[in-house]
Amino acid sequence: MRVYNTLTGNKEEFESIEEGKVKIYSCGPTVYDYFHIGNARAFVVPDIIKRYLEYKGYQVTHVLNFTDVDDKMIKRANEEGVSIQQLADRFIAAFFEDVTALNLKEADFYPRATEHISEMIELIEDLIRQGYAYQSEEDVYFRIEKFEEYGKLSKQKLEDLEVGARVDVSDKKENPLDFTLWKASEEEPMWDSPWGAGRPGWHLECSVMSRKYLGDRFDIHTGGVDLVFPHHENEIAQSEACCGQQVVNYWLHNGYINIDGEKMSKSLGNFFTTREILSKYPARVVRLFLITKHYRSPINFSDQELENTATGLARLENVVEKIKYLVEQEVVTGQLDGAELKELAMKKKEKFIAAMDDDFNTALAIGTLYELAKEVNRFVNSEQFELTKSVKETLVEINQLFKRLGEDVLGIELAVEEGKDQQLVDSLVELLLNVREEVREKQEYQLADQIRDRLGELGIEVKDTPQGSQWKLS
Repeated sequence: MRVYNTLTGNKEEFESIEEGKVKIYSCGPTVYDYFHIGNARAFVVPDIIKRYLEYKGYQVTHVLNFTDVDDKMIKRANEEGVSIQQLADRFIAAFFEDVTALNLKEADFYPRATEHISEMIELIEDLIRQGYAYQSEEDVYFRIEKFEEYGKLSKQKLEDLEVGARVDVSDKKENPLDFTLWKASEEEPMWDSPWGAGRPGWHLECSVMSRKYLGDRFDIHTGGVDLVFPHHENEIAQSEACCGQQVVNYWLHNGYINIDGEKMSKSLGNFFTTREILSKYPARVVRLFLITKHYRSPINFSDQELENTATGLARLENVVEKIKYLVEQEVVTGQLDGAELKELAMKKKEKFIAAMDDDFNTALAIGTLYELAKEVNRFVNSEQFELTKSVKETLVEINQLFKRLGEDVLGIELAVEEGKDQQLVDSLVELLLNVREEVREKQEYQLADQIRDRLGELGIEVKDTPQGSQWKLS
């Protein structure tokens, strides 16, 4: 298995620090609002990584943090007249509702920044003792010139760095690029420290929480590509200055979600919350959309892309439903052998694994499932098809394969239980057929044909009979 490491800029063979075990840290949300669909990708990607590593037999420990103290949080809490903790509690609860809908497996730990202030103070004191940090008035800064490898993650040379929008310019700093470890403040929330009342810097949080739950060294750190600089660059400087060694073996960063070619972000105002999108589309469609491209590639968000994803998912679901129907039927005596289909299915499984082994390439992996679905359809729809014992056994194995690869690894539920969802589908199809019948009565045959053909693309075969239009999954 090979993974692309942002630190080295290369694909590397994956080797865990401890045999059979993998430790993963993921940067979680700042909980002052519902997270947008771009954030959702940063949560789904480590979920895919975790699922596949578990499929490969690893025992995975996963940590995802909450930033529950921040200037944006203070502003929002003041506007609403609530405490920071009340605001955090509300949006952390909302976070769990949305990621549960997206079928994310639970992390092992969900630490909050405010629960680790004492450890942050201890880390700052350690950095001061070693000369990596200094106090200026009641603030504390990290001395980046002391850390000789600063810039190694973002591939920026210290002398070439410019003071950007996220870097505080202050006369109190020795170097304008030095970043804040402790910010003096007498505004709640604040904590006492050796340097006066204040609160920790954002970058410090992840260094402390990853170390507490995963130790001085761990395997994988994930996050959006927007966090490479300065957040993860500063995290490396703090952690490695403190521990005196490389802390993270593999840095994995997912690409942006774009709207009209521009990065989606709250600061630009061109974003949709995941909650908004989940109110319009089934959660499994949204999840599939988020992994239809390789995790490092950008995705362009649009309703059309989600509709295309829904069409693709319907193809997979229809095949799974068809197999489920067939394996419930009585076998017949015949000569048809399922060996050829079984061999083809095993080749698709190998292709799926090869794709995931190549830096978790979900785009190719999903394509392999579509290929398998097409072959199953070709086989069961052929004139020679008969449900012999051999064929039935093969279909059972293929059904298990769809579950193992599609549901367990990719987290896409394919065999949706009968119930409200199915009742809704049945009702919507009947409604469309009623509309089509009214259109035909008005002799608008072209529109009637378009409705029939569109349903066909979704895997719903429509037949016109003397008794009226009838439909079935094709």
